[in-house]
Amino acid sequence: MTDLREESGEHTVGWSRHVLDDLDTAIKSGRENLLGLQHAEGWWKGELETNVSMDAEDVMLRHFLGILEPQRTARTAAWIRSQQLSSGGWATFYGGPDDISVTVEAYVALRLAGDPPDASHMLLASQWVSSQGGIAATRVFTRIWMAVVGAWSWEDLPLVPPEIMLLPSGIPLNIYDFACWARQTIVAMSVVMAFKPAVPLPFTLGELDSKTGPSSGPSSGTTPRKTRPDSVLYKLLDRAIHAYDKAPGWLLPARLIRNSSLAKAERWILARQEADGLWGGIQPPVVYSIIALRLLGYPLDHPVLAAALRGLDSFTVDDERGLRLEACQSPVWDTALAIVALSDVGVAGDDPAMRRAAQWLLEEEIRVKGDWSVRRPDVPAGGWAFEFHNDNYPDVDDTAEVILALRRVLPDSKIEEACRRGVEWSVGMQSRSGGWGAFDADNDSATVAKLPFCDFGEVTDPPSADVTAHMVEMLAEEKDVDRSVLQRGIDWLWGAQEPDGSWFGRWGVNYVYGTGAVVPALVAAGVPNSDPRIRAALQWLAGHQNADGGWGEDLRSYVHDEWRGRGTSTPSQTAWALLALLAGGEPSSEAARRGVSWLIENQTADGGWDEPWFTGTGFPWDFSINYHLYRIVWPLMALGRYAAAVSKSETV
Repeated sequence: MTDLREESGEHTVGWSRHVLDDLDTAIKSGRENLLGLQHAEGWWKGELETNVSMDAEDVMLRHFLGILEPQRTARTAAWIRSQQLSSGGWATFYGGPDDISVTVEAYVALRLAGDPPDASHMLLASQWVSSQGGIAATRVFTRIWMAVVGAWSWEDLPLVPPEIMLLPSGIPLNIYDFACWARQTIVAMSVVMAFKPAVPLPFTLGELDSKTGPSSGPSSGTTPRKTRPDSVLYKLLDRAIHAYDKAPGWLLPARLIRNSSLAKAERWILARQEADGLWGGIQPPVVYSIIALRLLGYPLDHPVLAAALRGLDSFTVDDERGLRLEACQSPVWDTALAIVALSDVGVAGDDPAMRRAAQWLLEEEIRVKGDWSVRRPDVPAGGWAFEFHNDNYPDVDDTAEVILALRRVLPDSKIEEACRRGVEWSVGMQSRSGGWGAFDADNDSATVAKLPFCDFGEVTDPPSADVTAHMVEMLAEEKDVDRSVLQRGIDWLWGAQEPDGSWFGRWGVNYVYGTGAVVPALVAAGVPNSDPRIRAALQWLAGHQNADGGWGEDLRSYVHDEWRGRGTSTPSQTAWALLALLAGGEPSSEAARRGVSWLIENQTADGGWDEPWFTGTGFPWDFSINYHLYRIVWPLMALGRYAAAVSKSETV
């Protein structure tokens, strides 16, 4: 056989027939595995795994509503116990450090499940919490939950009053200054904070009190807690809100304003309930909307709340690992990625599996205006959302990936029209800077992120490198696209490149994800792979390859620079690096060969890959995701594109 040679030509990377046969076998096995996971209706959906705070909050919600069921609670408790670390706490991601907020919530849920405080695992947890500063050291969201169950004072929390609903969209701190996920949560939470409910726990939590006094910060090895700027202005604002909130009930103007605000918030919440009974397809606005409506007088058997509880049940996974709650579901995203992966490994565009998937995606197209239209009122409706039912919130990332996927299927008039509308909508969502955020345009207020209340994660949705890259990649393949739109996106990406050549990953971990998205996009848009900036990105990737041939990046890279591009090798992150190397003209490089070998060697017998590590991002560092389909779709894309590159090289 003829060897494949490095681009530099300096030395030969030998490939045996056996290795190339292994590549072919890996592709075939992975392809069959992915095809076997398709639902009869045409979609794919892998589990979206997060941390146990979702499960603990579900238990506390049911306590608040008075619907705790012993059997369900026991199954949830078993799952929570299984995730406890040897140190006593719980982490926000696999392999991560103890997190005090997650640990407090998990502990309370286990107490509600009947675990005695003197049980060994509970003693370990309470002692760890106490050593870290107790409940007072947790995030605002956790202390809100503690207030809901009567274990914390509402007076000691920063408040968001429902009067926020009365602020026009052009006034700072109006609800549309917040990202869609924060907006939906804050509107519902403002109602909850107006009522300040407390359904006391049937026990006290004195064992969680700090034994060492106020915590000055996390101990070594624990999750660093985000803090708000120590600003006099924001402190005064919070004091003013508390003072207003205490206005006497007989003070007519205050009472009228409060009642009007609550009524507007109620209408806003009801108008945004989706067909599946949920809000936004994500856990925080769902649970707070349920609590808010209950406080507003809705009985549990009211159609709105009954639908919401059924919808929440549909997010429950119950298997041999235990009962747990998905924070969200990703069928549109997973289906689009699956189509691209199958196309990359040789599944034809007219294959029945591809046609079923395309038909399902066409049925998921959104043709109504949502919150995004507040900033872009003249942009026609279009695009796709992340979830099964989320018509209020299509997003740019899914829309770009769906269009890329539909272009892999045998074209017809319906696909053409849907893609045209998707392109028009997503182009209309370009921010002034030239980049794209996920759900809104120009959602980059610096003010809201500084509120004392907002210590739970990202609360705005500014342009990101990964979303902008997916848009650039999609637009590069579309006909009749205004070149200036594409060029502004390209320019934004160049401006976002890190000094070391990488790009930050907003929705995936992290610099490996960002770089793995941007390089293929820029090359697809016509940037020569000889461009020094592309070469710098590829050199960064090659320089961060692990000794075993794979790539990995720990979530700690979001807060500690020494973790940038560093971590245990994972299938999805190895694939992201390979996609960039292949797009950059490096299929025969030593780095690419070793990466492909790592994927082949680590494939499981069923054609998939094991990946317990969290490589998806909800909020950088604060909330992380393990997309269970990532471990299949991304490696298949990389192997398929590598095989295509090999077939174009020297004859074997």
